[in-house]
Amino acid sequence: MRAIEIKQPGGPEMLQPCNRPMPEFKAGEVLIKVHAAGINRPDVFQRLGNYPVPPGASDIPGLEVAGEIVSGDLAGSSLKIGDRVCALVQGGGYAEYCTAPTAQCLPVPAGLSMVEAASLPETFFTVWSNVFDRGGLAKGETLLVQGGTSGIGVTAIQMARAMGHRVFATAGSDEKCRACEALGAERGINYRTEDFADVAKQLTGGKGVDVILDMVAGDYLPKEIGCLADDGRIVIIALLGGAKAQIDASQVLRRRLTITGSTLRPRPVPFKAAIADNLRQKVWPLLESGAIKPVIHRVFKLEEAAEAHALMESSAHVGKIMLSVAD
Repeated sequence: MRAIEIKQPGGPEMLQPCNRPMPEFKAGEVLIKVHAAGINRPDVFQRLGNYPVPPGASDIPGLEVAGEIVSGDLAGSSLKIGDRVCALVQGGGYAEYCTAPTAQCLPVPAGLSMVEAASLPETFFTVWSNVFDRGGLAKGETLLVQGGTSGIGVTAIQMARAMGHRVFATAGSDEKCRACEALGAERGINYRTEDFADVAKQLTGGKGVDVILDMVAGDYLPKEIGCLADDGRIVIIALLGGAKAQIDASQVLRRRLTITGSTLRPRPVPFKAAIADNLRQKVWPLLESGAIKPVIHRVFKLEEAAEAHALMESSAHVGKIMLSVAD
């Protein structure tokens, strides 16, 4: 099969086309003929040598795919050979065929293309797990999304807004802020020209926001603590601003704040299967009704994966960058 491999850690040019043996499914897995795959920040980190592949996972990058089930272990599931699915995987997505845990496969939502469906798993699993499960965003609460035009950001804005929450988002230009607002954010905050913490406090009448989805960390953390409401939660899912910060721990104590975080890739299949069940029941209907829409910035051919990574690293995109795999 055609695939993209990382020749050695380095720049986008280290992503090179290759021929690999087709993967073989194990118990509890299916084999998918891939039509499209998503590009995500963890793929970039893996290419740079900063995100080790979990034991037993493919060294081929790619954490989400959409395609057709061609074989597999379907015992105990409602899936069958020939079904169109999208799936969260531990690796192997940049290829013509990929294995996926059966429990991490979801049907392609009605009305969506394969490219649109492939844009869903990594961001939707991540947002549900971190904003709603770990962050506990509850009725009547507010959400601040750092990096609102990223794949994670556009998903978090739409999902929280569709569920009735006030959402604010940061972005690096006025144009990107308007894009956040078009997606459902009440206010886009230009972090280059505005103090996001001051703006968030003003927008909430001085109370502060209840949950912050943080992809930056570093020196953002003390500012985020300052704009949290009492009993507020910060959920860290990436460290684009660095891994270390100095914080005022007295605020954490006095105002009962929570600082938490997680990475999804190493979590076990049952954990991800529970997320899949919640998405199927609570979010897939919103996709099929059009209340939430995939945001695709650009689609590249599989062999153009290096160009796709260069675009992601430029941060010039709004929404998802995708690979079209099927001819």
